[in-house]
Amino acid sequence: MKITPQCALGKGSRGWWLALGTSMIGLFCLGMAGPSRAGIGNEAPYRVLPAIRRGNLTIFPVVAAKSYNTSQLLTLDEGIRTGEVVVTEAGNERGLVRGEHPVPYRGGAEVNRLVLYNNSGRPLLLLAGEIVTGGKQDRVIGADRIVPPKGGPMDLNVFCVEPGRWVESSAKFGSMAAQMAQPSVRSPAMAEQNQSEVWERVRASNAAMASELSTSESHGDVARTSSYAKVFASPPVQAKLAEYGGNASEQAILGELRSKGAVGVVVAVNGHVEWADVFASTELLAKYWPKLMRSYVAEAMTSGLSGETAEMSEAQTFIGNLNGGREIAETEPGVFRRTETTGDGYRVFTLHGLSAESDFDVHITKMTD
Repeated sequence: MKITPQCALGKGSRGWWLALGTSMIGLFCLGMAGPSRAGIGNEAPYRVLPAIRRGNLTIFPVVAAKSYNTSQLLTLDEGIRTGEVVVTEAGNERGLVRGEHPVPYRGGAEVNRLVLYNNSGRPLLLLAGEIVTGGKQDRVIGADRIVPPKGGPMDLNVFCVEPGRWVESSAKFGSMAAQMAQPSVRSPAMAEQNQSEVWERVRASNAAMASELSTSESHGDVARTSSYAKVFASPPVQAKLAEYGGNASEQAILGELRSKGAVGVVVAVNGHVEWADVFASTELLAKYWPKLMRSYVAEAMTSGLSGETAEMSEAQTFIGNLNGGREIAETEPGVFRRTETTGDGYRVFTLHGLSAESDFDVHITKMTD
């Protein structure tokens, strides 16, 4: 594999990640980003609709010029629930593979490596920000990808979101089906690929949540917990999350998104547009909606309060510009292409399927830097 000089990112926090991907995925630089997203055509790809507001959280539905059939894609929650997807510590396996290349056995669990088997007959979609709990530490998936049917064992790029534990709680991992990592935790995993920064964001989020509960009897328990997953799964935090409407609100918003044919959302907190998640279909958005909604609420809850509100025009500008000055793509031939586009004050991550059934943009994330 060859990386052009413009793409060589040196020996910083991202260097190990690039090295990890080279035996499985070809990486190359595309220079200036192209003028449109693949598979959208000449029509404006995305349009925002009037906002849905919950406290300091503003959600703008996004509709697309074209939608795709995503029924063949298996989610992590579905796969773990049926037992067809198994995640375990890397140290428990021998002869791991990345693509078709064997990886030597290293004889021990590692913070940033897990092993995944997709024993189902469907391609498995993994999203950055999904949390797997168990093993020696809870982890968050660091990058979108597709795992082929009957694929594995596969090396999985992850980051720890439980800095206080290195003792095995179970041999296999489960999925934190209730929530994804909030945007401020997802962003350093996706963009900087920096474990220290992920830990810092987890600690900041946990501390902010403990502060929200400062008048509660449960404040001490939350303040002493280093696990991001356990903090947000705790009853007092769940009660606090319910102040944004809880499950009834999630379902009401999902119903509105479905009725409008939305395929994604642009998210603003305290009047500032910060994030977008866009999928290839309304059905795929619906599968992830409860987890996504709770991640957005968590971001709003841990960001303080202000009276500012975001305007629809700001959200349209945000989702209307998915180009940038530089693009880096990683490809697993015949499976997926993952592209990172860097613009002025933002980054865009696009997962494009490369099989005959999924030759389209499966998921797009845009974040502010």
